Amino acid sequence: MDDRGPGERGTDDPDDRSVEGPPGTGSPVPTDRESPVGAPVIRGDEAVTGQHAREAVQFDPDDPASVDEAAETVRAFAATDDGDHLWMLRGAAACAALVRGVGSYTEAAERASGDVTVSFVRKWARVHDLPRAVRTQVARGEIAPSAAKHIARVRGEDRFLLAWATIDADLSVRDVRRIASEVVDGTAVESALEAHDVATGRIELDLPPSVYRELRRRAALDGVEPADVVADALQADSSVDRRPNVREIE
Repeated sequence: MDDRGPGERGTDDPDDRSVEGPPGTGSPVPTDRESPVGAPVIRGDEAVTGQHAREAVQFDPDDPASVDEAAETVRAFAATDDGDHLWMLRGAAACAALVRGVGSYTEAAERASGDVTVSFVRKWARVHDLPRAVRTQVARGEIAPSAAKHIARVRGEDRFLLAWATIDADLSVRDVRRIASEVVDGTAVESALEAHDVATGRIELDLPPSVYRELRRRAALDGVEPADVVADALQADSSVDRRPNVREIE
């Protein structure tokens, strides 16, 4: 199984490393979910997954029967090479719930048995712990689950930058894997992206003619670039700040 499937099964995978964001680099960004582990916050949202939301399974780490179901799901997940992105999100949720239910990655792997390894469980449990905005893009198919697995190795604001670059620059899973490894090794995410010819912060937008006209008008009158107008507007918006946002961290 390679990066296209649920994950490597090796017990000593160098790509299983993760890193915490460097201290003192600005206000913290919420990166850990606060909704219950195993809850289908994204998978059960019809606005994101459509009719598939009705099929979303919730895993309760405090319910022995649900933990058993999580173990069975993890075992099936590890044995699947061709599951879609929603199946992989379910598998990630099962990994996280199983770990919480039994108390450790090692016990979770043993409980799932089969070909399941500690490395496998850890990687996919981290995907379940990604910020809501990132998981939503995985559910919509904008970010491959196997790419999300590597994004989840990165912490703090860096994981957002890597996630959005994955979409905007159409990065391959291999690219994401390499960039994540470089960040884990201490390279600044902007430098790692630049080394792969990705300009951090660059995005192409399609605007309604009236909005485009107003954007250009304001930029011309203020003597700035259109990007500056957009940046100022977002920074002035009370919803775009550094305080934890419930919808972001669920």
